[in-house]
Amino acid sequence: MKFGTKQLDLSEVQIMGILNVTPDSFSDGGNFNNIDHAIKQVQTMVNDGATIIDIGGESTRPGAVDVELQEELDRVIPVIEAITERFDTVISIDTSKAEVMQAAIVSGAGLINDVRALQNEGCLDVVAKSDLPVCLMHMQGMPRTMQSAPHYIDVVQDVMRFFQQRIQVCEQAGIKKQRIILDPGYGFGKTLEQNYQLLANQSQLLQVGLPILAGLSRKSMIGNLLNCSVEQRLAGSLSAAVLAALNGAKIIRVHDVKETVDAVKVFNAMVAQINN
Repeated sequence: MKFGTKQLDLSEVQIMGILNVTPDSFSDGGNFNNIDHAIKQVQTMVNDGATIIDIGGESTRPGAVDVELQEELDRVIPVIEAITERFDTVISIDTSKAEVMQAAIVSGAGLINDVRALQNEGCLDVVAKSDLPVCLMHMQGMPRTMQSAPHYIDVVQDVMRFFQQRIQVCEQAGIKKQRIILDPGYGFGKTLEQNYQLLANQSQLLQVGLPILAGLSRKSMIGNLLNCSVEQRLAGSLSAAVLAALNGAKIIRVHDVKETVDAVKVFNAMVAQINN
């Protein structure tokens, strides 16, 4: 798949490194909202094997408050420009604002990653006018309230129907289906049981015929299951990453790049033998 000027082979699992330039993200808030610190972290993640760097300027953790447009622009655009100047890597912009998407595209982003699946005003138009791929994520509700009482008839089928509807809307807006990536939205408006139902049946989403991006790193579905803090979730995150890959994910979004790259190399070696 082409990501701006760069090509990534999605026949193999790719690792997306998370760079939150926010003061309040659930895991690493405040760590990288300084350009020098952000660039140093990008260098580490690229060296460790990340092929995509996902930059977010607005936390989407449960209970998170909205960030004003100008503040989000001030957080992410200088970082995108700095990364573009220094690294030959795919830059993903994690945003739900059309204006941020447009500014990020001009600054060198190669992927639009939207937790609201282009449902906010102007987003469909911005992406349609670009040639970039877009990741559509499923979320029930909004970040402030999404974990209050999530309810599904069948979580896998409900997520599938949501994707089919959004793909149709995207195509009608001029976004070709082959530009779309799907994110099941682990932890976004889902109970602990629903998250694991979705993970166990994630391969069903492949029926849509599009690549899957899975983001499970350090999430509460791991912490609540293992009764551990964010800092103690590495083993659970690695297990979840491998299971997501086993069930068809082609992009794994993570905080711990080096460890996940190693785990996926073991997974790829096994798959290569199966396919021989």
